[in-house]
This record gives sequence, C-alpha cells and structure tokens, in this order.
Amino acid sequence: MEQKKRVIALGFFDGVHLGHGALLSLCARRAKELNAVPAAFTFDLHPSTLIPGKAPVPLLTTPHDREGLMERYYGIQEVIVAHYDQKMMTTPWRDFVTEYLVKELGAVHLVAGHDFHFGYKGEGDPQKLQALCAELGLGCDIVPKVEKDGITVSSTYIRSLLTEGSMDRAVEFLGHPHVLTATVRHGKRLGSKLGFPTANLAFPTGLLVPARGVYVTRAVLKNGESCPAVTNVGTRPTVDDGEALTAEPYILDFEGDLYGQELRLEFYHFLRPEQKFDSLEELRAMVLHNADQTREYFAAHL
Repeated sequence: MEQKKRVIALGFFDGVHLGHGALLSLCARRAKELNAVPAAFTFDLHPSTLIPGKAPVPLLTTPHDREGLMERYYGIQEVIVAHYDQKMMTTPWRDFVTEYLVKELGAVHLVAGHDFHFGYKGEGDPQKLQALCAELGLGCDIVPKVEKDGITVSSTYIRSLLTEGSMDRAVEFLGHPHVLTATVRHGKRLGSKLGFPTANLAFPTGLLVPARGVYVTRAVLKNGESCPAVTNVGTRPTVDDGEALTAEPYILDFEGDLYGQELRLEFYHFLRPEQKFDSLEELRAMVLHNADQTREYFAAHL
C-alpha cells in the first residue's frame, strides 16, 4: 500500500500560540501545494522531563488539547504524538529525520521554527535540518520568531501571564482562548442548592493552573454545544477547607447532567481573585453578579 505523503510541522507546540500558528499555517499551505497531508509532530512529555535535576515545566495544554487547537485553528489533519523516552532522547538527529520522519511517516516537506533543536543532546538545529533536507531532496521551511508588542511570542511568556492572572493578554499571545479539557467529576452539589449548579473539573497532572480567581469562560460540550460560563479556579474557600485546586464552571443557560462527560473550558477574561465570603448568601449574590458580567463580556466581544 502506498505511503501517505505528509508535510510535517515540528515542535512541542505547548499552548499552540501565535508563534506556533505561523509554522502550522505554512505547513497547511505547503501541504495543499504538494497534495499532501498537513501534519504536526509533537511529544507527550516535555523534553526537559528526562533531564536529571531539572524542574518539570508546567504545561499550558495536554496533548489532547494541543491536537484540538491545531485542527480547529490551523487545518492540521494529523497530529503525531510520540512518546518521549530515553530512546527518543538519544536518537541521533540525522536518524530522527531519515529513519523516523521520512521512512516511517512519509515526510516530503518539513517546517520548523528558528529555535528548533532535536536529536541526541539537541545537536540538530535549523541549519543542519535545512542542509539534510536539501541532501535528501525534501522541502524545508524555517520560520522566524514571531513578535507581538515587541515581545517574542513564547510558551514561557504565556505561562507567566497565566500565573499572574493576565488572561486577556495571554489570549492575545495565544491567538485563541486558553483551554482546559477534563472529565466532569462529582462534587458536593452545593451550587445546585444555591441556584447555580456547577461542574467540577480537576487539572491534569503537570498542567499549569492559572491564577486563582473567577473567569469569563465558555463551556464546550462533547456534542459541540457551547455556552457561556463563570468559572472559579481555586479551592472554594467559602465552602471547602481542602487544598485541591479545581476549575468549577457555572454554565449559564444550560440544564442537564454532565457527570462523566468530557468538557472543554475556554478561558477569556479574569474577573476577580478568589475570595472567602462571610455567608453563602454573599457568595450566591457575587456569583450571580459574575454571571451578568459574563453575559456582558460576550455581548461586547463576540
């Protein structure tokens, strides 16, 4: 059976921000020109994970969310998520291209960023990649850095924005809302008793948790239905003494049972820090006020 021809964008693509978008858009255009499949290659784990003594990098997105963002915003049809292990880490850079990308995946054209390093000890770089592609008769594009407001768009910068609660600016640099997809868990059902039923989502291990507080979000259900939602990120100090961090959306204009279902939250705007209220009635009044703010936000922005 004839192997598929693929144009492959190379990178980790954490967050799928505007810089990544430049690679992915070019990948999709080249694939159309070459009548090939636009694909992206990424790892399940951040490459720093296997470096002894190095603190793990908190990720902006899970592989599942990276895949969805690439498909929705940039027309990537296949996302190849490779397991990053000792074998992958020690693969010589030439072998990674010739044996894996070309022989196994059928690459006919590669797209990489200006700072892309790969292979054993990161010895592969954009210049070596271009030279090897020329030798093999493959096309190759190296995409320069993307800047916004004089700042290089990077996952590192966006992590710092989310940590400090600058969601609006993070969304500008991402080029889309920040996303979290998780399965709805059973909670204490207190919201239902107070008149604002909430879903309960845990942050996957290793994922960055944005600044604690209340956000304007949209909840996207498995069937594609999308509803505005007010989401609290934190420990719910008014009703809980625990330390577990959760995302808890109150989905507006929605009735139904979501337990056990996958839910995608799209974060747009930071409303206020998380706070402890003196009474449940105060909490209820504030959540309903935040619901009004959320409706106003989407009326003004969408």
